[in-house]
Amino acid sequence: MNQPKIAYLYAAAAVFLWSTVATAFKFTLEGMNYIQLVFYSSSVSTIILLITSAVIFKIDYKSIISSKNLFWNIFTGFLNPFLYYLVLFKAYSILPAQEAQPLNYTWPVVVSISSVIFLKNKFSAITFAGLLIAFSGVIIIAVRGDFNNLHFENPLGVFLSTGSSIIWASYWIINLKIKNDPVIVLLRSFIAGTIFSFLFLLSTDSLALNEPVYILGAVYIGIFEMGITFLLWMKALQYSADKTKISSMAYLSPFLSLMFIAIVLGEKIKMYSVIGLIFIVCGILIQNIRSVKRIQRNGSNIFNKC
Repeated sequence: MNQPKIAYLYAAAAVFLWSTVATAFKFTLEGMNYIQLVFYSSSVSTIILLITSAVIFKIDYKSIISSKNLFWNIFTGFLNPFLYYLVLFKAYSILPAQEAQPLNYTWPVVVSISSVIFLKNKFSAITFAGLLIAFSGVIIIAVRGDFNNLHFENPLGVFLSTGSSIIWASYWIINLKIKNDPVIVLLRSFIAGTIFSFLFLLSTDSLALNEPVYILGAVYIGIFEMGITFLLWMKALQYSADKTKISSMAYLSPFLSLMFIAIVLGEKIKMYSVIGLIFIVCGILIQNIRSVKRIQRNGSNIFNKC
């Protein structure tokens, strides 16, 4: 099989798995609370990352405890996976999955804004247009399409879902500033985040689950949301000759996710969720226009940073 076909197979597998995680969040939260889910899923992910880093990336575990950027890696671990998933899972626990999922998908927009503020990127008319369109989608979902009676149906859920994207953007910006092996950074972050989640769980709740079978959901999330799906995506980019086409496949994920939410969770997908998601994705695509033009013009590849 030639490399382009292998790239599309890896990308399709990653997109499919990412499309299932919103359903997995909501389903697993039926059997454990959001604090327990953060701990159990991040623990699984840490184990997966430790194994893959040794087998695939040949990481020397001694480098994990070296002093270089250790403080910042502990801080990024506080941001992600601990705080990010704590906020995100809480949002999923109080919102329908069809609302929490597209609202959380605003993170690329927040990353773009953060790049302007902290990385001194140019704030162009295209950036502003994309921002305006994406957040119009947020408003559509927040008011559930009812513009005759403008109020947020669940302001806390909306705040948490969109706020999680700010946490992710902060994590992303700090990681850009850290001059260290990205695999080491990821490992340290997840080890630290798992410890934070363990301590927080002990101080607020219990490790015991009323329905232990739901631990399978946490294992699934730890593997496919936080773990090997990222490696599949990296492989897709590695084998691809046209990384812009491969990367565009990621925009299928939120729409496929709505399909799984409807089929597995039985949520009746509302038109406002679909329209709001379309606005959000269009806003993200518009913000990416300049990057795609730059790639086509000079042959550079922004996705090599992924």
